[in-house]
Amino acid sequence: MLDRTAQARFGLVIYEGVEPIDIGGTVGVISMARRVLPAIEAVTIAEKAGPVALAGGLTVIAQSGFADAPPCDAIVVCGGPGWRRETTNPVMLDFLRRAPSREVCSVCTGAMILGAAGLLDERTATTRRSAVGNEASAPLAELSALAPAVRAQAAALVDDGGVVTGGGVSLAIDAMLYLIGKTYGHAALHDVARIIEYDRAYEANRRALGHIQTGSAKPG
Repeated sequence: MLDRTAQARFGLVIYEGVEPIDIGGTVGVISMARRVLPAIEAVTIAEKAGPVALAGGLTVIAQSGFADAPPCDAIVVCGGPGWRRETTNPVMLDFLRRAPSREVCSVCTGAMILGAAGLLDERTATTRRSAVGNEASAPLAELSALAPAVRAQAAALVDDGGVVTGGGVSLAIDAMLYLIGKTYGHAALHDVARIIEYDRAYEANRRALGHIQTGSAKPG
């Protein structure tokens, strides 16, 4: 575990069609965490630095491209309807396989991209468990079809041997808090959860949906 004054950098992988709530649930949590973890930081990473159009019409700026992404303590792949395109994007998949980080993680349907890259093979993983809009099936069901070697399971989050996958939509917050706990310790996780008024929700989601920790995972 790092001391609370130590630096930790989280790289948030974005692409055209990411859901804005995944930005709020990752970058937004890290921003608020700086109240008690002054050296924590987030960097947005896309195929190319510059504007990235998210789902719903919002545009954000990717600070780094894949080619010049800085070293990170963890790379976190965001989710959104653009995941389908990215599962066949060789540039994205190659970046994730060579990610400049100790850990590669996902929130929501970002797990579909990790699965396509082969990074979830022989691991238990989760993603959004319900179909929405015009989807024919839930991403959790599709994950098994996309990557047959993955053990797909409904949960708030899964940590299998250090690869963390978060459940759908607002559960991006739970996954990000868990990663903060793995980095800075259990007390830091709960301090950040309290700051963002999510301490009760975090515990409620854990009880209702479960945290699955296998392999060499260490509880957050």
